[in-house]
Amino acid sequence: MLQPKKQKYRKHFRGKRKGISVAGSNLEFGEYGLKSLGRCWLQAKQIEAARKAITHYTKRSGKLWIKVFPDKSFTKKAAGSRMGGGKGEVEGFVAVIKPGRIIFELGGLEEEVAEKALQRAAAKLPIKTKFVKRTEFRG
Repeated sequence: MLQPKKQKYRKHFRGKRKGISVAGSNLEFGEYGLKSLGRCWLQAKQIEAARKAITHYTKRSGKLWIKVFPDKSFTKKAAGSRMGGGKGEVEGFVAVIKPGRIIFELGGLEEEVAEKALQRAAAKLPIKTKFVKRTEFRG
């Protein structure tokens, strides 16, 4: 699963999830993409499940770009532990997703295959998403 090799700080604050995504809101590499319409913390295991769904459906043809990386740690205290006693241990890593963020990009496939593959990936994610394609303006 995806996680950072090194971190400056082990435990992060929760932070704010308001606003829309400015960086990473356009298709950069592929012709098709999966754009988020909601906001969430996307866990590393959810990204991996969606990646597996795409590669399985496309039979590893075409090229896949994962445009998000889980670099924020989240903590969890043991069940049944009493209040206080500090922050819990690091449980996993998440990527903060805001509306408008491109999560996956696909290239080198027909549009129908790419759309079906990204729909299957969207079923693994906890937010609403939209299939987007690159529009080339000539003239």
